Amino acid sequence: MTGLRYVYAVCQPFGAALQSQLAGVAGDPPRLLPHGDLVAVVSHVPETDFGEEALRAHLEDLDWLTATARAHQQVVDALTAVTTPLPLRLATVFRDDSGVRVMLEEREAAFRRTLDRLDGRVEWGVKVYVEADPAQQAQPERPAASAPAAPRPVSGRDYLRQRRRQTRANDDLWSRAEEFATGLHTRLSDRADDARLHAPQNPRLSGAAGRNVLNAAYLVARDASEEFVEMVDRTKDDAPGIRVELTGPWAAYSFAGEAEEEGS
Repeated sequence: MTGLRYVYAVCQPFGAALQSQLAGVAGDPPRLLPHGDLVAVVSHVPETDFGEEALRAHLEDLDWLTATARAHQQVVDALTAVTTPLPLRLATVFRDDSGVRVMLEEREAAFRRTLDRLDGRVEWGVKVYVEADPAQQAQPERPAASAPAAPRPVSGRDYLRQRRRQTRANDDLWSRAEEFATGLHTRLSDRADDARLHAPQNPRLSGAAGRNVLNAAYLVARDASEEFVEMVDRTKDDAPGIRVELTGPWAAYSFAGEAEEEGS
């Protein structure tokens, strides 16, 4: 099959087989391209979609990006089940196999250092959200009757008093959330081989309920992951109004920076 070469990840050589029905980006099954002590995981993609000009246009197409990212992630997830991959950026494309081999040679030292550091480890994501808006919680409940109640006059003094209560409730919840998140991050970092703090997610973009106060990634040995997950699970009911979310295990995207920076 002709076409460009899409590269998903770089790995150390491994003997396990990938899923037989695994389809990559543009539907082509991924294959292993060994070179020296490294293996690139690649598939063919059409130049009509992944040539320089076409790719630039596609990167403005959210539906196309979503479908491509999903196929990319499926391949990386399949690799994570059998080895420790170093995932590359979305839409890393070369003209042919020779171009991929040149890339492996040029970045060999950085790839090998990073793969040695990540070997036998996976990434877990932990997010902490303030789940409820205390200002809304402080509002008086509506009557259960179907007929609307006549509005009650509120004096300026009562209004200010209510606003102060709302502000205090809001400050208290945020203070507890920040203290909880800081303590949780410290404990989880002690159990992980490495940790990264990411910027809090914008709820309008993520679609997650509540406000994000901790967005962290942890590099954890596979054989320590069960204990790590149990540690997170034990915290989930510790703080009313605060929600903890755990995701993973993932390939170590947050910890692949050394190889990415040296190759950029």
